[in-house]
This record gives sequence, C-alpha cells and structure tokens, in this order.
Amino acid sequence: MRKSIFFMVALCAMVIFGSFQLAGQDQKSREMEVGTPMPEFVLNSDVHGELSSADVKGEVVLMTFFATWCGPCQKELAAVQEKLWPVYKNKKGFRLVVVGREHTDEQLKDYNEIKKFSFPMYPDPKREVYSKFADITIPRAYLFGKDGKLIHASKGFEDGDMEKVMKMIEKAL
Repeated sequence: MRKSIFFMVALCAMVIFGSFQLAGQDQKSREMEVGTPMPEFVLNSDVHGELSSADVKGEVVLMTFFATWCGPCQKELAAVQEKLWPVYKNKKGFRLVVVGREHTDEQLKDYNEIKKFSFPMYPDPKREVYSKFADITIPRAYLFGKDGKLIHASKGFEDGDMEKVMKMIEKAL
C-alpha cells in the first residue's frame, strides 16, 4: 500500500513538473526570418474596406499588430502617429497596415475615438491574419520591401525603435 502511495505521489510530481516544463516551452514563439515572403492575407473593415496582400504588392509595407489593452502597443501606436505617419502617409510606394489583434471594427472605432489616431486600423477578431505572421507576443511589426520579402521584424517596442524603422523604410523606398 505504501509503495502504491509513493508511486502515485511520484507520478503526480512528474506530471506537475512536466507541465511547468511545457508551459515554459510554449513561450517560444514562431519567428519570421528576413527574406521570407509576405504571407497572403485579407483584412476586412467596415470603415476602411478590404485590404489584401495583393493590394500592397510592389510597395514597401510596414505591418504592425496590436491590442488596445497592451501597454507597449500604446507606445508604438503613439510613435506611429507622432513620427512615422506625418512623414509617410502620402508617400508613394509605402503602405502602413495596422491590425487590431482580436478586435472588431466597433472596438477599434471606440478606441480610436479616444486615441484620435489618423491612420487606418483593420480588425482581426479571430487572429486569422495574425496567425500567418506569429503565434504569440504583441506588438509585432514587420517591414516588407517592394519585392514582398521581409526586411525587418520586431516584437515589443522601445524608445528609438520608430526612428530605426523609418531609416529602413527610407532605404527600402
């Protein structure tokens, strides 16, 4: 009987320890490598219409994924509004694609009423587009060249990141 109890306790400990090990492994995210072609996608917005990967073919594209509750995302979007958008919003050959991961058009509209961003935001309520680029972590930013291949990818956001991305955009244009 004691051997059975000892065996059950040992088995439970292995299962619990194994679960912690797997949880830690789950945090490793899938990463797109430089040179990877842009995944095919279609975004639908009641506000901005449909946008697909075919629509941005031949352009330099900065694609960023965010959530309204994410602190670093707020910093990134503020930098987009303040620094990047005024310079590139009318730049021929450039496209900014901002995607609200797990958000609807209505949520993005409400959010934008508060934030007053002037760039378009597209909903991705079921992560259908996001899942083609990554599996975890936001904000995520991807810069694609005119040839449709990845030039730069980042996750998270720190001071100075926007300036670096803007230099890469200039070079790609």
